[in-house]
Amino acid sequence: MNLRRPSLPLAPRLLGAALSLLLAALAIAPAPALAQVARPAQPLEFRDRAEEQRFHKLTLELRCVMCQNQSLADSDAPIAHDLRREVFNLMREGRSDAEIKEFLVDRYGEFVLYRPQFGGGTLLLWLGPAVVLLAGAIVVVVVVRRRAAGNRVAPDPVDEGQEW
Repeated sequence: MNLRRPSLPLAPRLLGAALSLLLAALAIAPAPALAQVARPAQPLEFRDRAEEQRFHKLTLELRCVMCQNQSLADSDAPIAHDLRREVFNLMREGRSDAEIKEFLVDRYGEFVLYRPQFGGGTLLLWLGPAVVLLAGAIVVVVVVRRRAAGNRVAPDPVDEGQEW
């Protein structure tokens, strides 16, 4: 009794692969329809020049949580627009800069600050560069001293019995 399936010719196998690819493409085709629609950003209306300057100074001190290397003022990410609006609303509520920063730190962590506070969780961040620099200096001193000690050549013994 032969239990082996006969192999299919090449054409039906290629047709099956093409059909699988087509079905996969059709399965992901509606994905763009599910994307979020970009809402137009409404410009913020400041009461006076001082409020505008305070807002810009504050958003320059805060980091975009999505971009990570841009300030809140410079980022075009959707969350940056939302956070700028949040900062603006908190300013309008009468909160101080420290209260606004504290609110954002409570929500997103110390990461949101470009200059995190000196404390237990940020000791390595503040002291790490100095420790690495000090360790590098120690390594350089040790290597230089070892090389200097290894390069010392003992003077040739003077042989008084030798004539030139």
